[in-house]
Amino acid sequence: MGKFANRRPAQLSGGQQQRIALARALVFDPELVLMDEPLGALDKQLREHMQFEIKHLHERLGITVVYVTHDQGEALTMSDRIAVFNDGRIQQLAAPSDLYERPENSFVASFIGENNALPGVIEQLDGDKALVRLDGGGVIDATAVNIREKGQRTTVSIRPERVEFKPEMMPPGAHTIEAHVVEVIYMGDILRARLKVAGSDNFVMKMRNTIGQTRLDPGQVIRIGWHPQDARALDPI
Repeated sequence: MGKFANRRPAQLSGGQQQRIALARALVFDPELVLMDEPLGALDKQLREHMQFEIKHLHERLGITVVYVTHDQGEALTMSDRIAVFNDGRIQQLAAPSDLYERPENSFVASFIGENNALPGVIEQLDGDKALVRLDGGGVIDATAVNIREKGQRTTVSIRPERVEFKPEMMPPGAHTIEAHVVEVIYMGDILRARLKVAGSDNFVMKMRNTIGQTRLDPGQVIRIGWHPQDARALDPI
């Protein structure tokens, strides 16, 4: 930023101003830095660049950064640990991978990333293995997380990228369920299919855009499934 030393603050871009503010905070070699929505005013590409810039500074300088953000993707990208708050209470404090893949309740599952939520009732329970009868019809396997007894209401959480429709990709013996393709959206690196499943027409499945990937069409009827570990039976919403 040395070549911009003679410019006034208003003559700097948003990203340049952010870098100057960050340098001013770090020049005193602090042990702790608080950042409250520091990238909110930046465009997407610059925002992503600054995310990695801050992450690398944290790693090189060894400082602790408390980073406040409402952007879940930003939190997952930058954090070693994330605290999810609701009504002033911490719902879960964990590493990004644990928070995303192993949410402890329905609030965390719905708050972090895209999530499919299917309401139902526990039909069988054996340790952490549950059989759930969905309100909209059908029975599926799930991992019981905060469920204690048969007959309890539950919400099953399933991440869109863990849903499969090819039989060879599903675990042996896993229950499958019928799905009607509502729409398929091309998003470049992925194909996002919205399905009607167990009475809900907002069930999402994400597929990698690879050579040979089966392309689905609206109106098509398929069967979908997932590994039981990827379906988490949580508290009812």
